[in-house]
Amino acid sequence: MNAVVSSYPVQVDLALLALHLFLGLMIFAHGFRKFFRGGKLPGTATWFESVGVRPGMINAMMAASTEVGAGILLTLGLLTPLASAGLMSLMIVAIMTVHRKNGFFIFNKGEGIEYTLGVAVTALTMGTLGAGRFSLDHLWHPLHWSVGTNFAVTLILGVGGALLQLATFYRPSRAA
Repeated sequence: MNAVVSSYPVQVDLALLALHLFLGLMIFAHGFRKFFRGGKLPGTATWFESVGVRPGMINAMMAASTEVGAGILLTLGLLTPLASAGLMSLMIVAIMTVHRKNGFFIFNKGEGIEYTLGVAVTALTMGTLGAGRFSLDHLWHPLHWSVGTNFAVTLILGVGGALLQLATFYRPSRAA
């Protein structure tokens, strides 16, 4: 298959490479940890239950699978708007279920939204711009979408996925 010529200068493509490698590997590590380290899925499930995300085990499996899957796709630069939307959804759910009550700064007690919002905005940016010429999207170009379509898809699926997740599974206790 023919590669699509990048409209970006090579420096932008190098910056996008750094971004999709970092974002992909970072979120993959989070999912890997949920599966294989620390409290593993049972520990994650217990924590999800404690913050009102029920049933905990189903949500732990979905979160870990989304992190691993989106991490692999972002690292490879493959289906970037869709992978970015998945990551954005995760971060919005984290903001709404845990971090928003703690203010902005991550160093606030209970951790504020600073980190999760930063990752969500970065995911929206990555989904909008794409992964650049140093990616599988560039070589294969499965989604022949414009930047505007990439933005809309990433935003709509990212926010929509989070809202669906929250409506379906978020049941905080009345004391919370």
